[in-house]
Amino acid sequence: MVDKRESDICIIGAGIGGLTAGALLTKQGYKITIFEKESLIGGRALSFDAASLTLENYKDLLSRFRMHVPFSEPDLEIIFKENMLAGYKLDLGYHAIGGGVLSNLNSVLSELDDHVEILESHVGFIKDDGFDFPFLSRIDKLKILPNIFRLLFSSEKTMKQLDSVSMTETIKKYGTGKMKLILEIFSRSITTVNNLDRISTGEMFRAQRNLYRGSKPVGYPKNGLGSIHQKLADFITQNGGEIHLEKPVKKILFDGRKATGVVVGDKEYSFKTIVSNILVQDLFTIADEKYFPKEYVKNIKSLKGTGSLCAYFSLKKIDSNLLGKTFHFIERNIGVDGNDAVGMIDFMATIPESGLAPPSDYLVQSYIICTPDEAKDKETLNTLRELLNKNLEKLVPDFRSYLRWAIYPAVWHLDGVAKTIDNAKSDIKTPVENLYIIGDCVKAPGIGINCALNSAKILCDALPSL
Repeated sequence: MVDKRESDICIIGAGIGGLTAGALLTKQGYKITIFEKESLIGGRALSFDAASLTLENYKDLLSRFRMHVPFSEPDLEIIFKENMLAGYKLDLGYHAIGGGVLSNLNSVLSELDDHVEILESHVGFIKDDGFDFPFLSRIDKLKILPNIFRLLFSSEKTMKQLDSVSMTETIKKYGTGKMKLILEIFSRSITTVNNLDRISTGEMFRAQRNLYRGSKPVGYPKNGLGSIHQKLADFITQNGGEIHLEKPVKKILFDGRKATGVVVGDKEYSFKTIVSNILVQDLFTIADEKYFPKEYVKNIKSLKGTGSLCAYFSLKKIDSNLLGKTFHFIERNIGVDGNDAVGMIDFMATIPESGLAPPSDYLVQSYIICTPDEAKDKETLNTLRELLNKNLEKLVPDFRSYLRWAIYPAVWHLDGVAKTIDNAKSDIKTPVENLYIIGDCVKAPGIGINCALNSAKILCDALPSL
């Protein structure tokens, strides 16, 4: 059965990229139809009411997003049986938004005459004997910022030259004293990659530009990521668009080297333009390879994501001096790819207005970077869990006496494609006519959510306004 829809554009996947593209294209005058395989919108940047899921639902949800929970305190069975997650909103993985209140997120929402309230924080640094907050003192800034600004605001010609220069090389050239530590930590935390040989200097500094526009460097939306998704979804549906949940696309239809529609269930739908917001590595599970150049297929299949061990801690008590703050740490010589590992302990969600925890409790979000393969290795994960606990203990020395529960989700697709020298992200326009790919898997400025947002904006610029 063929459905010749009036819709102009089909978007496959209601992740942050798909919803952003859908909203912006709706504003341009297009009729949008989004098909989403899950029962929830948001994709991998997902916040959910933790108490609304059973243990089996939770495990199944994680597995569908390339995740699992290797550790918890107490056992997950007890946490769910005793309803210990009531009142909490959790992410699939930890998703901070670079740029705070001046992030690309509110830039996009402003085009829809909307905005989201953002919690934001400077970043501190955890030391063996306490912490520095903020990371840079006033004297540090006077010494270091001229060099940082010179790199950050280089011309695009210079940035392109730096794309193939590793952070290892850049640190050898510029890395002395505090500057070395800054480059070591921020390049890793921005890209979610520990191996400095793989991190592109050009891409890292492009991603960091937003952090110096006047806002604090780390942001997170009040009431969780779901507040973003709902605003975008509401704009689409209130302006004539359609979002169909639990409707996986089985196949993209082609007429030669031209995409013409999709198959959903037992129906064929015709569209003028197809936009894929699924993991780009999964493209050929719904698109026949024969319509694409062999080199393109090979490159797409070779792309790798980023990994992390996350941790969510529910505490009964927190020192007021930590509320709303965020801290980086670096652990040396621990045997992961890149040898050293960077992580973050985030107290932004501990302030009451975050809306992520019951009034009587404090939610601490954290993560430590690893590769996708390391995120599947129990021994490596155990080492990383101990490091997360150790760094939380430096900030909250008696945290175990205040611990209600802890959950440690391991994720091997936190970002769809790692932004590295050896991982050549694809252009938004594919070699097939009328078929585009968006999300954090493609060539667009920024990392993670910012990359997905920018990919949607680039797509909208590529398609004519109606």
